[in-house]
Amino acid sequence: MGVFVFLPIVLPLTAWPIARLAEQHLHPRTATKLLTGVAAVMALCSTVCLALVMVVGTAQLPGNPLPDGWSDPEVRAAVPYDEVVGKAAIPALCLVVVACGRTLWRHRRVRRRAHRALAGLPGTGVAVLPDEVPYAYALPGGRQGRVVVTTAMLDCLEPAERRALFAHERAHLTARHHRFLLTVQLAARANPFLRPLRTAVAYAAERWADEEAARVVGSRRTVAGAIGKAALVTRGGPPAALAGFAAPGPVPRRVAALLGPAPQARRWPSLFTSAGLAAWGAAAGTAVSAMASANSAVTMVLILRAATPL
Repeated sequence: MGVFVFLPIVLPLTAWPIARLAEQHLHPRTATKLLTGVAAVMALCSTVCLALVMVVGTAQLPGNPLPDGWSDPEVRAAVPYDEVVGKAAIPALCLVVVACGRTLWRHRRVRRRAHRALAGLPGTGVAVLPDEVPYAYALPGGRQGRVVVTTAMLDCLEPAERRALFAHERAHLTARHHRFLLTVQLAARANPFLRPLRTAVAYAAERWADEEAARVVGSRRTVAGAIGKAALVTRGGPPAALAGFAAPGPVPRRVAALLGPAPQARRWPSLFTSAGLAAWGAAAGTAVSAMASANSAVTMVLILRAATPL
């Protein structure tokens, strides 16, 4: 097991370069899926290894519920024994479990409240609220989800910009962006080193919806105008819902991207580019993290079985 048990805890640092380069050089769809996958795997591996550190580090402490065979000299020689690290891993793992549980609870609570607020409206794909505060968001749930928009927001947009707005929000629902956002939120709670990936995925998901809206509407400039105008008129709204299901991201960067050429839908960047090197570096870090956590877990299981024969 050795020092490899600690690698998955720090290996998320290898994903930092791709977090920013993916926003600039990868298609938003590719960036969202790549960064979410990297974050999920690294968070799982770091949590597993944190649990292993806790078990291994506290195996020799009095009152530990593990079998007595762990106190044998041969087991002590095979298993790294660090009482200080083991004790420190206990509150750290508890914090991870509590933080992830709280995130899931808040996500479910926001969805329930949002659906209850729309209970009296017709069950169509678009829910128009008579509100003087302009805002719009995509609410997942049911078969297709719903686009929620206020009359104040519709009054601020031209007909073409309204179509762009609806296309943007429907893109969030079709691609299930709330799942990507929830995954990276949980990953960032499990390992703080993954927070840059959470920010990058939130922006990439919005850019993905922007590009889908531009494809549906047929005008990138119209979508850019709708985004800019909506950002200017929006003063408030239901921040809990927006934070739970989508993140608006830096509006000037989104508008600038829409006013430029459409990104190439290349699935994987070339190795001979900065984005390609960063992507391969993140992939290598993810692979090493997975192998290190698997090796540590298998080693602990084998030692436990050898120390406690049936």
